[in-house]
Amino acid sequence: MPKLTHFDASGAAHMVDVSEKPATARLAVARGRVDMTAETLALVIAGTAAKGDVLGIARLAGIMAAKKTAELIPLCHPLALSKVSLDLVADAAETCVQIEARVKTSGQTGVEMEALTAVSVAALTVYDMLKAADKHMQINDIRLVLKEGGKSGRFEAR
Repeated sequence: MPKLTHFDASGAAHMVDVSEKPATARLAVARGRVDMTAETLALVIAGTAAKGDVLGIARLAGIMAAKKTAELIPLCHPLALSKVSLDLVADAAETCVQIEARVKTSGQTGVEMEALTAVSVAALTVYDMLKAADKHMQINDIRLVLKEGGKSGRFEAR
């Protein structure tokens, strides 16, 4: 079993010291989805949701969340992000909004948590903007799908 790096020798939680690690180009891609009824998705596609542009506002929320990850997750390092992009797609075949976040930096630690946070908050924003129409929506399948850079190299989900 791999050693958990967020605990010291006595078992106390601590922020990992990355000061000796070389800075490398880092990329993380995360995905998730918000499942909903076809009627609710039709509001998204038509742009007639009562609270406004669901996909545009969720995209901005995800970008903002990625930049605040270290404030939300106690042991994350604050990072200078060089790129955060979110793609939100209304998928009529699956009756959902598909969400993908891509986060980049050049640094001593990865941006997986930033990508996952971006997808999570974008999904929560979709839910918030549509909850009056569909309280049965479900946020599903949030996961890391790609990570590049650093000592551990490339990870791609199966």
